[in-house]
Amino acid sequence: MNMHAFFASEAAPGGAAGGAVQEAPASERQEGAWRVLPLEGSFELVYEDGNGAWSARRLEARELKLGPGRTLIGGIDRGRGGYRGFRVDRIRRLTDGATGQRVEAGILDLLLARAEAQRRERAALTRRLRTRGRPDPRRAA
Repeated sequence: MNMHAFFASEAAPGGAAGGAVQEAPASERQEGAWRVLPLEGSFELVYEDGNGAWSARRLEARELKLGPGRTLIGGIDRGRGGYRGFRVDRIRRLTDGATGQRVEAGILDLLLARAEAQRRERAALTRRLRTRGRPDPRRAA
């Protein structure tokens, strides 16, 4: 099964080879049976493909897709070029490029926690931007 098809919405018209990649969505969305969570970060993956071959990948994550029976992480594969999707259950080791944290168990939990923390950061930023320029009701006299 081609996991890349699950992430086709990220490529511009003309396909991944012919178009630019869009930015990560700003909020959670539903795509059929799939719940899509925005996720940002640079990761190094040790990944086992469907044939049992292991490879090292560098991924600029864009989203986490939770679906029936599987979870996928999608982003730009820096080594192979283009947008790729990886089954989280086939990631044997994940290293966070920003912190150097290395995880071999509980990878899905770490990715879900990261997506939730980023969601909260975006919500807080949105609240700050909405209130910018409004008078502080505590200072009104």
